[in-house]
Amino acid sequence: MMSQDFSYRQFLTEVSTMLVISQCLRWYLRHPISYRNLKEMMTERGVEVDHTTLYRWVQAYSVELAKRIRFYCKPYSTSWRVDAPERRQSQTYIKVKGKWKYLYRAVDSQDYTIDFMLSPTRNITAAKRFFKQAISNSATKPKTITTDKHAPYIKAITQLQNERVLARNLKHRQCRYLNNVIESDHRRIKRIVNPMLGFKTMNSAKRCIAGIEAMAMMVKKQTHYLKLSILEQVQFVKRLFHIYA
Repeated sequence: MMSQDFSYRQFLTEVSTMLVISQCLRWYLRHPISYRNLKEMMTERGVEVDHTTLYRWVQAYSVELAKRIRFYCKPYSTSWRVDAPERRQSQTYIKVKGKWKYLYRAVDSQDYTIDFMLSPTRNITAAKRFFKQAISNSATKPKTITTDKHAPYIKAITQLQNERVLARNLKHRQCRYLNNVIESDHRRIKRIVNPMLGFKTMNSAKRCIAGIEAMAMMVKKQTHYLKLSILEQVQFVKRLFHIYA
């Protein structure tokens, strides 16, 4: 019986459709390839699928993958590493419709992905919005936040402490070398995003990055009941979408 998640997307048998979609989703979000690269890879395996169809699959299921995988995430630590975009062409910039957008990201002391936010602006308002979003999605408040010397973060954290969103006794460390963990994590994101040659809309960019972050959670063994084995990751994604084949 076919999972309701893949209704109206049949182009082979029901089971084959589910398997092909989940496979394409995993490969595109895990490896630095374009939709046309993925199309060629599937053609070699006897599956004819257009690159525009692959785009629709990724847009449809990336966010859903991110939502479902969070249910299995291990608890975050209360020590956060947060990075801010500072200079053009840095690891924290993403090109959308030919213009650079700012990618805010946070990981904890175990390198577990906490959250990300793509923003057209880089200011105090954006920083505050990111912190509020990250706290909401992580279900915990940090006791220590490590950032570089990005000025808006200093003011944003102070304002959030006054608003009681962050604890008054929160420890804010400003030290670039302590953020080496998240800098390395940024490079992984850029390695996958670069072959995509930019995004046409903010919405498509957010959806795709959400899926990339979700796949990274599995690679970092951030979820319960999952080890580093690629076969376990394949089965895990299948279970998330109720594929039993």
